Amino acid sequence: MNNYMSSNTSSFYAMSWISFVVSFGGGLLGIWFMEADMATKGFFAMTFLFAVSSCFTLAKAVRDKHEENQIISKVEKAKTEKLLTEFKEIS
Repeated sequence: MNNYMSSNTSSFYAMSWISFVVSFGGGLLGIWFMEADMATKGFFAMTFLFAVSSCFTLAKAVRDKHEENQIISKVEKAKTEKLLTEFKEIS
């Protein structure tokens, strides 16, 4: 059973996806209509796509680290509770 409860609403997810699509589309349209040669547009397009993929990778890494810390914290808490219970039994 997953005890992790999301505090985000469906409106938050919708707003996140809408803002991503609008900003991504705006960036690509800006590059497409930019008055520059194809080599410059290609460079900006590759840089833009790399930045977007890097943002996704960073967000996933931060989320994974946060979830790992939560699991470690739960294990440490359980060990501490077990030791305290054993200590009370001995006393």
